[in-house]
Amino acid sequence: MTDHLHLAVALDGAGWHPAAWRESQARPADLFDAAYWIDLARTAERGLLDFVTIEDALTVQSADPFSPDERTDQVRGRLDAVEIAARVAPATASVGFVPTAVVTHTEPFHLSKAVATLDYVSSGRAGLRVQVAATPHANGNVGRRQIPDVRITDIGADEFAAAESTLFAEAADYVEVVRRLWDSWEDDAEIRDIATGRFIDRHKLHYIDFESPNFSVKGPSITPRPPQGQPPVVALAHLPRGLELIGESADIGLITPHTQAQAVDSVASIRAAAAAAGRGDETIHVFADLVVFLDDTEDEAHDRVARLDDVAGASFRSDAPVFIGTAAGLADLLIERQSAGLSGFRLRPGTLPTDLDRIVDDLVPELQRRGVFRSAYPKSSTLRGLLGLSRPANRYATAQS
Repeated sequence: MTDHLHLAVALDGAGWHPAAWRESQARPADLFDAAYWIDLARTAERGLLDFVTIEDALTVQSADPFSPDERTDQVRGRLDAVEIAARVAPATASVGFVPTAVVTHTEPFHLSKAVATLDYVSSGRAGLRVQVAATPHANGNVGRRQIPDVRITDIGADEFAAAESTLFAEAADYVEVVRRLWDSWEDDAEIRDIATGRFIDRHKLHYIDFESPNFSVKGPSITPRPPQGQPPVVALAHLPRGLELIGESADIGLITPHTQAQAVDSVASIRAAAAAAGRGDETIHVFADLVVFLDDTEDEAHDRVARLDDVAGASFRSDAPVFIGTAAGLADLLIERQSAGLSGFRLRPGTLPTDLDRIVDDLVPELQRRGVFRSAYPKSSTLRGLLGLSRPANRYATAQS
């Protein structure tokens, strides 16, 4: 746990409420326009936030997370998260960018160079959120493999446990491949000596020779080591195997505790997994997710959510806790919940831009008044720097020395 809170926001379409796009302040005509995402990122930066995450998937959104639907009254369609981040990051100076990538169906070689490139164009402010996908329609869109059709209602069944174990073991391998590829160029591999005609030192590019039941990757990468060395890896977990993945492989874990006790238990599970993986002395941040609807008074916030629910035709539900109220009330909750061992919070704005504006203009000043949030960005900081993470040594350079 750090001295002050870390804050991130999760950007997705018009917001996390399915009727958000029909609010008067929403910009549904701009969802596929770079200017929309630049405006959101600049707002987050105005609030001195650590980073924004950008949602992505290999299937069109659905009201059922495990099956497609035919609804036409909710936002459907997305831009690619890594591409959004690469377009938007140069329009900002300090906030970090963490796009989501589905690692079950994408090649680690391709993603490693894409995120390394994002780290270059953002001057060291890239991260990567790895996401596992286990739905038949995601399999069908890629068509290269079949994964058992498991659903949340199958938790406890042998088939669910087997599929979960396989997918998360693969995700752990995936992160390891990506990390090795980022290290496959030593930091001083590029010479660029016009006089001698040597652009690179070939001895400082390394084969990674990764072999597992899931991947066989030779390396090296085609992209030099990213400015941060290792852009932070982020994972969201709801179940024990996901918490293990965070402890084994991630720099930042996102969890969804609904109580203080659940937060304590999740943090303990991550710490235990980290220790078992030999990472007990490493900093692994744990952020709790909350969906937030903020207004001047609790009644106004509840009235707004009730109006959104009426438009959507159903009460809003989420995997994460839902906070409806004022910035002061949310600040109370965050400070109380931080004592569970959390580094910070990833807030999911119920509506965009309204609730993002409220986070930046109401919540952040409230936290600053209480002395628990930064008043300025550190000068020329990377995302790792914002998070207090040191720049890691290159494993191959270390081995040679």
